[in-house]
Amino acid sequence: MTTALTRERIAAALGVSTRRLLGEIGRDGFWVGELSSSALSTATAVIALAQLASAERSDRDEDVVVAGLNWLAAHQNEDGGWGDTDKSHSNISTTSLGWAAFGAAKRDAFYPETVLRSKQWLQRACGSNLAGWEGDLAEAIRRRYGKDRTFSVPILTACILSDRLGKDGWQEVPALPFELAAFPHSLYGLLQMPVVSYALPALIAIGRAIHRHAPTKNPLLRFVRNRLECVAMRKLESIQPENGGFLEATPLTSFVLMNLAAIGETECQTARRAAAFLRASMRPDGSWPIDTNLSTWVTTWAIGGLQRQSNLLCYEVRSTLRDWLLGQQYLQRHPYTNAAPGGWAWTDLPGGVPDADDTPGALLALLGLGTIDSRLRRAGELGTRWLLGLQNRDGGIPTFCRGWGTLPFDRSGADLTAHVLRAWSAWLPQWEGVFREQVTKAIYRGLVFLQKQQRSEGTWVPLWFGNQDAPSEENPTWGTARVVLALRELRDRGLELTPEMVRRGENALVALQQEDGGWSGGKGLGLSSSVEETGIALEALAGTSHVGAVDRGVRWVVERVEDGRWTESSPVGFYFAKLWYYERLYPQLTTVAALGAVLQGTVESTDDLAKEPSEKEPLAVLKTWSPF
Repeated sequence: MTTALTRERIAAALGVSTRRLLGEIGRDGFWVGELSSSALSTATAVIALAQLASAERSDRDEDVVVAGLNWLAAHQNEDGGWGDTDKSHSNISTTSLGWAAFGAAKRDAFYPETVLRSKQWLQRACGSNLAGWEGDLAEAIRRRYGKDRTFSVPILTACILSDRLGKDGWQEVPALPFELAAFPHSLYGLLQMPVVSYALPALIAIGRAIHRHAPTKNPLLRFVRNRLECVAMRKLESIQPENGGFLEATPLTSFVLMNLAAIGETECQTARRAAAFLRASMRPDGSWPIDTNLSTWVTTWAIGGLQRQSNLLCYEVRSTLRDWLLGQQYLQRHPYTNAAPGGWAWTDLPGGVPDADDTPGALLALLGLGTIDSRLRRAGELGTRWLLGLQNRDGGIPTFCRGWGTLPFDRSGADLTAHVLRAWSAWLPQWEGVFREQVTKAIYRGLVFLQKQQRSEGTWVPLWFGNQDAPSEENPTWGTARVVLALRELRDRGLELTPEMVRRGENALVALQQEDGGWSGGKGLGLSSSVEETGIALEALAGTSHVGAVDRGVRWVVERVEDGRWTESSPVGFYFAKLWYYERLYPQLTTVAALGAVLQGTVESTDDLAKEPSEKEPLAVLKTWSPF
């Protein structure tokens, strides 16, 4: 017999999920989360440290390398390949790096079955097992990434350094013009850099390694590169964070280290810092995550979800979160991407870079944490101006910098644009005069972009979140939910927009609902509903006329909270579905936000959920929650 879906059941599930999320706050007063271990990161770290050991003729990192190899061997997929996480499908990039890691460490003989199975997977993937098949593998890797060399060249170089692409391996790698790093950042667009702006460290280190091993036949260009090597290295040193981790990312830092070691520069400061970062970031089980943490991202997300439950956090907690967030705003031009002051990065660690998803997240979170005083208003204005400076000509918002090319990180994204529009519209009442007009104009330019990006079936596809089982690994559920949520908020704030765009978006989101009541990255056979995708779809549809879809979705979530399955994370796309990760807090964040939105849409205030502590009203004990 099916139990009725009552308001009390929903409130109880919200109480369970809210308490769990609040319990995740760290000792310093904010959320940190935990990213999944990554086979790609582990493989690159092993290759880098093995290359360093070979260059220095040292066994200092032998235990670390062996631990990494043991983890890779234990987490190889049944088909012989590796995916980016232990829940990911095998792919050619990570499998190539995993296979290469054993070669770099000279350990093939210790893991014969692991190495053989990965080699056979790669041969099947590139359609060849004949002599010289390595050339087909290199072509398959290049084809996967197209004209964007940000990942193809580093992966190929790692395979070459691991003796996996044969004696002519260097001929498979296109040169990287590291000499362009000597030019001012403002000229990168005119220079048509072959990698995205954030990958400058890889451009320099890998470009120099290619130059040393396979120099150009053009004597003039070879002379120029020889003369500019020192300039490029000074640039690399200047943009490395103090803890050594470029972007807090193991793969990028590993690619830099392995290529510096390959040209004998193991004693330079950049190499020493990079090696120290890798040693410090290895987990006890021998693995590495894709990045250190997403503390700013998960904290602002948590605040946004909890804000639907009025007066939930005590003054001290709100004050701590407010001060911490204000302290994370970059107030000087960033040495890495040359970003102007005003943005927020995804982490509080030194390797972070301001971006267009965390900045609006921080702006929205700050509005709900206390009175808007002069300090908060200054931060809001600076963040708003930073985002204004980022808007592309098409009206959309890119990730790190205005488009100076056609590579993904400079391309406008519907999910990013929607998030920014939410922040701009929320802060709009604080501005007057010319600045208010500028922000309003930017909002409408963003709306025009979103209207043009809406697909015929009414969906939007996000830039940052994919689904590994969906066609083309896209995630229209995530993109559509993000945009619909933004459009509804803009409409509620009195901004004019096309009603048809909202209606089509909501209908498309309903049409994506799975038969079981949840949502996945699309609809159809082979797509399993996830807590993350169901939560974000419910948050977007809560309070709309789509009562049947919302009720079915709420039941799906509530039942999983009741049976304990709601905390299970699912892989999501990163870097346009070419890398995958999962985050332990994502299911908790989406569940709290979704159930809070549903209850907020059915009662005037969640205050009446907290009259007296009882099993039916579990939120009561959280009204003045504090970790201190």
